[in-house]
Amino acid sequence: MRNLTLLTDFYELTMMQAYHHHQVTTGRKQVAVFDMFYRENPCGNGYAVAAGLQQVIDYINELSFTDDDIAYLRSTGTFGEAFLEYLKNFRFSGNIYAVPEGTVVFPGEPLLQVVAPLMEAQLIETAILNIINHQSLIATKSARVCWAAKGDRVLEFGLRRAQGPDAGVYGARAAMIGGCSATSNVLAGQMFDVPVRGTHAHSWIMSFDTELEAFLYYAELYPQACVLLVDTYDTLRSGVPNAIKVFEKMRAKGIMLANYGIRLDSGDLAYLSKEARKMLDGAGFADAFISASNDLDEYLISDLKNQGAKISLWGVGTHLITSKEYPAFGGVYKMAALSTDGGEWQHKIKLSEDPIKVTNPGVKKIFRLYDGESGKMKADLIALAEEQLDNKEDLTIFDPIATWKRMTLKKDEFIVRELMQPVFKDGKCVYPTLTVSEICAYAALERDTLWDEHKRLFKPHLMPVDLSQKLYDLKQSMIAALRG
Repeated sequence: MRNLTLLTDFYELTMMQAYHHHQVTTGRKQVAVFDMFYRENPCGNGYAVAAGLQQVIDYINELSFTDDDIAYLRSTGTFGEAFLEYLKNFRFSGNIYAVPEGTVVFPGEPLLQVVAPLMEAQLIETAILNIINHQSLIATKSARVCWAAKGDRVLEFGLRRAQGPDAGVYGARAAMIGGCSATSNVLAGQMFDVPVRGTHAHSWIMSFDTELEAFLYYAELYPQACVLLVDTYDTLRSGVPNAIKVFEKMRAKGIMLANYGIRLDSGDLAYLSKEARKMLDGAGFADAFISASNDLDEYLISDLKNQGAKISLWGVGTHLITSKEYPAFGGVYKMAALSTDGGEWQHKIKLSEDPIKVTNPGVKKIFRLYDGESGKMKADLIALAEEQLDNKEDLTIFDPIATWKRMTLKKDEFIVRELMQPVFKDGKCVYPTLTVSEICAYAALERDTLWDEHKRLFKPHLMPVDLSQKLYDLKQSMIAALRG
């Protein structure tokens, strides 16, 4: 794990020095609460998928300033020796709470909450946003693509188009959390113990005298994973017929092919897949699958499915690994409370002329409410940390902006789950280390709790994310006081 301590904006360090100077001169120690949340679902989606927590944990565990770091900061001419001396022994000592990776989340609710000395909480803002924003974006895009595929396998093929190695590696991890079944990224496979898959390039075909010779050589070498790229010269006149010849030769030799098929990478994928399916079935290879690539995204996959394309494996690259349509998640990190010298929390709120940018004050938690019969989500309720909630009484919740929109959940007919979990306590990680496979399994269960209406690619129904009455009243009173 690389030390990412200086992966921060310069102003985080200048503020940190100012906080340090204030603390030294006044003797007052301040502890802050910051919420990391986002305001709008990416890609016009009905939800997002939280990802990146494990890298945040790694970052916090390694958070320390090396001699080279301090020498570099000294060279900027901005930082005094007293502050640089403080940095020599710096370690994160606060608490972090977060929703587990793979959790389905919605705008306005904290994905991660930091409760720490103000200097420490300020320093880690940039890295947390960088990590969570990127990986949650790709996980959400992946979930959209996989939903469009309607149960077909989706492979992440985007490494060569990613914005650099880190985006490729951690993007592949996030894509798996979003629902992909494998990645082409070998380093991601090694680092995260996830399946890696791939076929061959057009250059493989072109390096032989004939397409048939290239196919046969490849099939003999990889009989357990034989997927032949059939569009180098002519898909239906050459590629598919030659693939069939190879399958027949292998069968005649008594070699049983497993996990075999063809890949289409150009042309009208709906038409070509239908014609290829007829040819393969007619030759007795009904179990050979047809895979496709070629600049796919969730919209094209959905259209191809609607047109009856005979494709059951989708390789998705550029549009997935870059979230090309919607390239930024937009998560923010805002102060919600502050205490001095161990005193009571002072609630903090940021006001704006735009209602969506008015923050929720205080130390908070998230309750997720499920329908007791179906197990599907009904709503999320953001509440103050001291609040408790069970299903022993009727519960009425309301939209915090359009307050006339109300829903009453009858007692014993709904289930309550608290989302945020402790990750760090007093600077020590208390969160279990999960494999990516375990996170993927959890994420799949999470997506299954969504109603289909929330998964639509176009104009999905939006999940209610409401405030408890106590939090709503606090927010309104603070707005009124600050507005005069």
